[in-house]
Amino acid sequence: QVQLVESGGGLVQTGGSLRLSCAATRSILLFNAMGWYRQAPGKQRELVATTTRGGTTNYADSVKDRFTISRDNAKNTLYLQMNSLKPEDTAVYYCNLEGYGGPYWGQGTQVTVSS
Repeated sequence: QVQLVESGGGLVQTGGSLRLSCAATRSILLFNAMGWYRQAPGKQRELVATTTRGGTTNYADSVKDRFTISRDNAKNTLYLQMNSLKPEDTAVYYCNLEGYGGPYWGQGTQVTVSS
């Protein structure tokens, strides 16, 4: 069993920045892909950004050039740097790991962007 612990969410003004972290209880090198998803009230969960074991990244059009996904293999941690935040980025953000018996999901961290 793999557990994911997310942190870094909070309240920020429009144009501000936050960095989300997702710490795994197993080596993240075991997983084929890792990513961040978000779910706003009344909406379906949507992909924000993903990265593969080989380093290929993918971003939703709405966050390109503002968000950056990265990882620290030594710390078994996935990150999401979010810059130039907008009110429409308000959501619960979830980290996800695929493979090795997964998928595995974090508990979610709330991001609220005030206008």
